[in-house]
Amino acid sequence: MADIQRRKTVTASIGGVRMGSDAPVVVQSMTNTDTADVPSTVEQVTALARAGSELVRVTVNNEEAAAAVPAIVDELDKQGMNVPLIGDFHYNGHILLTKYPGCAERLAKYRINPGNVSVGRKDDTNFRTMIEVAVKHQKPVRIGVNWGSLDQALLTRMMDENSRLAEPKDAREVTMEAMVISALNSAALAEKYGLGSEQIILSAKVSGVQDLIDVYRSLAARSNYPLHLGLTEAGMGAKGVVASSVALGVLLQEGIGDTIRVSLTPAPGGDRTEEVRVAQQILQSLAIRSFTPQVTACPGCGRTTSTFFQQMAEQIQSYLRQQMPVWNRRYTGVEEMKVAVMGCVVNGPGESKHANLGISLPGTFEEPKAPVYVDGRLLMTLRGDRIVSEFIKILEEYVDSHYAAKVELTAK
Repeated sequence: MADIQRRKTVTASIGGVRMGSDAPVVVQSMTNTDTADVPSTVEQVTALARAGSELVRVTVNNEEAAAAVPAIVDELDKQGMNVPLIGDFHYNGHILLTKYPGCAERLAKYRINPGNVSVGRKDDTNFRTMIEVAVKHQKPVRIGVNWGSLDQALLTRMMDENSRLAEPKDAREVTMEAMVISALNSAALAEKYGLGSEQIILSAKVSGVQDLIDVYRSLAARSNYPLHLGLTEAGMGAKGVVASSVALGVLLQEGIGDTIRVSLTPAPGGDRTEEVRVAQQILQSLAIRSFTPQVTACPGCGRTTSTFFQQMAEQIQSYLRQQMPVWNRRYTGVEEMKVAVMGCVVNGPGESKHANLGISLPGTFEEPKAPVYVDGRLLMTLRGDRIVSEFIKILEEYVDSHYAAKVELTAK
């Protein structure tokens, strides 16, 4: 793992999942189903959890959604899906949490947006009510500031104060500062109303990469609460993946961030679990955590006019992803394995030697043979039309012989 010095924070616990400076960075996701539709929500929570989401958030926006939460948790329990469920509240959370105590009790954490409750107005009754419910049920709370719904009274006051300065700051700088102040003031209020500092997580989400980096650097420097990272609307496809990777990568490299979410907009009918895989890949690319064996594959060039190596790389990657749930139950450390599937003689043997297990396929006009390397040494050379199946067999044997069985470890 990377030698990244995490900032020191209070350690929190969410439904048994620990987060904070001495705990692994946690992957989170969110459903996009109607929470009141229990079967659909359970199905998506299950899919997200199986993909590797360690926390799953659901919208609790009306009475039907609040009433459905206990049924959702019960069904997840029946299926053996022990994933903490987070309730996302805006505007009417104080009503829903008090009117539906089953919802308040069965959720593992509440997310409160101070810009959409009574904080900053004449009184903070709504916010206080939600915090008091959290205290009663001993639930942690994420105070999630969002620049799309920032406390307008606070922002207006700070803009007015800024305009009276001899050298006013630009509007962006004041807005970023307002987000930090909103988060910190709300956390102080939550502690005032009885919530422990170890039960508070902060976030300050924006949709711009540089804005996110700036606001979290400021927030991290001025508090020791665990921080949840993520662009509020990362976008679709490559844009969302790249923006999230850049923003979160910079902050995580600086030791900032205790839980992350990649808020991708899925294509119509798209796979919601993609955001989980991207979040895992960000952490694994930084060598912060390992989730699944990594496949190194060359991009291809004029020396690799055949698509065989690309097809093989995809087959191997899919095979590894499918096997991981089984391997995770049986072996220790297999998620850190590195596999290379290379397309020609230029870098093929070298990259294969750097991997735990590697194969160098023949490029155009090269001799039709594929040397296989195990831990840097040539094991054998494969030929013919059964290269993929033979390599997978070697891969299975490697896993079985090189990674300790978890049952054996328990027996000891």
